[in-house]
Amino acid sequence: MLKKILSLIFFLEILIPTFTKAQDISLFTQINGRYDFTFIGNTLNPDENSFQYPTFLYTQSSATLNLGPNDRIERAYLYWAGSGAGDTDVKLNGVDMTPDILSTVVGTSSNLIYFSAFKDITSFVQTTGNGIYTLSEFDLNSLVTSYYNNATQFAGWAILVVYENPALTLNQINIYQGLEALSPNPAATPPFIDTMTIQLNNLYLISNTGAKIGFIAWEGDRMIPVNERLSFSANGTTNVLSNSLNPSNNAFNGTNTETNATNLYNMDLDVYSIENYIVPGTTSATVSLQSGQDYVMLNTVVTKLNSQLPDATIVLENPSSTCNSREVTLNFTISNLNSTEVLQANTPITFYAGTQAIATTYTQNIIPIGGSENGTITLTIPSTIPLTFTLIANVDDTGNGTGIRPELIETNNSFQIEIELIVSPAFNDLNSLISCNLGLTRGIFDFSSYSELVKTNSSHIVSFHESYNDAIQNINAITNTSNYEAITTPKEIFVRIDNGCFAVTSFLLLTENCPPTIYNAVSPNNDFSNDTFFIDGLRDIFVNFELLIYNRWGKHLWTGNNNKPDWDGYVEDGVGSTLAPAGTYYYILYLNDPNYSKPLTGYLYINR
Repeated sequence: MLKKILSLIFFLEILIPTFTKAQDISLFTQINGRYDFTFIGNTLNPDENSFQYPTFLYTQSSATLNLGPNDRIERAYLYWAGSGAGDTDVKLNGVDMTPDILSTVVGTSSNLIYFSAFKDITSFVQTTGNGIYTLSEFDLNSLVTSYYNNATQFAGWAILVVYENPALTLNQINIYQGLEALSPNPAATPPFIDTMTIQLNNLYLISNTGAKIGFIAWEGDRMIPVNERLSFSANGTTNVLSNSLNPSNNAFNGTNTETNATNLYNMDLDVYSIENYIVPGTTSATVSLQSGQDYVMLNTVVTKLNSQLPDATIVLENPSSTCNSREVTLNFTISNLNSTEVLQANTPITFYAGTQAIATTYTQNIIPIGGSENGTITLTIPSTIPLTFTLIANVDDTGNGTGIRPELIETNNSFQIEIELIVSPAFNDLNSLISCNLGLTRGIFDFSSYSELVKTNSSHIVSFHESYNDAIQNINAITNTSNYEAITTPKEIFVRIDNGCFAVTSFLLLTENCPPTIYNAVSPNNDFSNDTFFIDGLRDIFVNFELLIYNRWGKHLWTGNNNKPDWDGYVEDGVGSTLAPAGTYYYILYLNDPNYSKPLTGYLYINR
């Protein structure tokens, strides 16, 4: 806090910085139960700052934590602040501390910057417990000469401790933090008195017994009681806060009301009773600060209020549904964790598909403070709801958005989860495949492209099966889809299309009798090459064929069919030699197939 004496009034325009408002103070966390809070901390200023005095700052200081034997540390937060952009590497009891949050304000007239650092040290203090805490290696001495002309060379630290004790009433601890600064200007005409107001929301007071409010503030000066006021407003009434260490016109004066210390130069750790300023049912309040000369940087506001209420929350887990069903089964957990009262049985829970309420159920038991209850419900989703939708569960909701239980926090009763109902996938119809008959209706087929052709969605998984049952069970999938051999045809191939659910379709493999290929050179010399008149694609395909062989004079020499071997030049009923001599012969091939009404004719040549 900047202080000025009358002999230095000449320097006011130069020495008083104008702070920008930054890092608004807002609710940081709420802690509910049998809790209270306290502060410890210390300054690093050897004396109150003034124009070019002091010329140095300590680099370490200590404070003692002395909780009762039944006090259990629940939370502990370290704050350190001072001139400059921030010393982000300090030690607490020899352990390195770097901030979780670093907040700053800038003096616009001098362009000087001031900081506050925050770190959650709960585990550290829980382990250390009572005793001396020393903050060290906090060295701002290189900045002193840059700041002492406007008397804002300062450094200090504090620890906020929230502790539990079974003897305490059920309370709600609200911690608000940020970094805001007052910027009065007594040299202005008329003198400028700066103010700030901090909104305290999320309160719910059952009893005003033991209600109190605490502050961590920096740069306070006990010698400047100029229009300095700290006010608390609730339920339309405003009261100026004061106590034995903090007069109503000098709230920020280098004191710690927890230890009655008056030498916390340029910092304040003050707690005020507000029992007489707040009434049951209060849900919000404000704290207002005013200063006509003193500069105040407010860091943290803490309230303790007797708030004996439950705090119901809900979590949804493990939704499941079956194929082609509009029923969804899921687990839910109702908790009463951050509370100061039990949650009564028969608290309603309503489920919404989008904005449509579809079911209401109720808690079964009284849920204790810190406890929870598990449940399972099967919901029937109306046909008007799309397949993909947001399922919302509200605890303490009767079905129209209203509840029946007053709670500590009324804004954390909802949980949502995305649901996708799975139905059998749509698919494209597949045409039959036709291949040449390789004999007795055997055929080779390539249906590898059908895995994409059947899909209506690229993410679907496709498999092929030889039986409907295999497709249903998703077993014995066909692996060679590009060179599949069907022993007999027609053959039905079953296709499974899977998207988590599945559908089954099929297509036919068919064969047709393709034209035979006639090899018309015969050399019946038993060399196993062209020993007979071979016609490819004939036998076991055109099973009723008839082949007639004639010599060049038209004499019929041989008749063949599917039951006789190929002609090897033997002359049936020949006169003299039964072996046809070398030369040209003619054939007539009757396929006796409806698709081939005319016989095939041609010649062949025997070479002996």
